[in-house]
Amino acid sequence: MDVAIDIFLILHFIGLAGIIGSWLAVIKEPRVVMGMLHGAILQVVTGLALVGLNEANDADVNHMKIGIKLVIALVILAVAIIGVKKEKQTPGSTAVLAHTAGGLGILNVIIAVVW
Repeated sequence: MDVAIDIFLILHFIGLAGIIGSWLAVIKEPRVVMGMLHGAILQVVTGLALVGLNEANDADVNHMKIGIKLVIALVILAVAIIGVKKEKQTPGSTAVLAHTAGGLGILNVIIAVVW
């Protein structure tokens, strides 16, 4: 069980890097890119898997923290989906959405580390 948790945790970090890294990569000309969407999907899927695995492993899970992080992750996912669609229609029009996804990604890291 611990190996599975470690694998999903690594994938969770990769998803986080996808969101924030993609945002930082386009920071001079901000727009939503596919890396943000892929990172957001990976974050949500692996986050849910981590909670399930930790619950099955009888670990102490802070449900309030997980709930807040899940809501933020779902908002990032929604912003990324909307941004990718909007970016295809009107290139360069998703700066606010890109900053929203990147900022919320950083907020999720802060909640994970500090709380």
